Amino acid sequence: MDVRMKHPVFVIPEALQALQALAKAVHKGGVPPRTIELVHLRASQINGCSVCVEMHARELKKAGESDERIFSVAAWRETPYYTDAERAALALSEAMTRLSDRSDAVPDDVWEDATRHYDEQALAALTLSIASVNLWNRVNAATRRWPVPPGDCGDRPVPGRAVRPCRALGGPGNVGRGWPPRT
Repeated sequence: MDVRMKHPVFVIPEALQALQALAKAVHKGGVPPRTIELVHLRASQINGCSVCVEMHARELKKAGESDERIFSVAAWRETPYYTDAERAALALSEAMTRLSDRSDAVPDDVWEDATRHYDEQALAALTLSIASVNLWNRVNAATRRWPVPPGDCGDRPVPGRAVRPCRALGGPGNVGRGWPPRT
């Protein structure tokens, strides 16, 4: 599978700046950073964005999350590893990511559960954060992004790939770690 084009945020750099500004604002919204990473991981799993799945799992590990919590995000309802607030955030993430799966989009009970755990500012941040990761997932899927191992951004070809890692993500010097770019 070949990358279809240079990443759109490098074609339109103002878009990258806007998305980075959104991420920065969201992180000031009162939602714990680990919760944000959990909902990003879950949405990315649903959307099949391999770049984001790997990145968010790696970020959670770096933040000290246990393997059990990282590995079981896809089955969060059937595990004891998440707080009630995290469960509400994960449910909201799933509902917002799977809008076309239901006639009522985000069900009232999912929204009401989220309001029990997050005030208006945190709920706004959570909602914008989930929407943002869905945007990244869709752009990465449309342009056929794949994960790049940490530190692997040299000139050597990736086995089985027609495009080298740096060029795949947008150009020389653009490492794959922490993709999409963070502020």
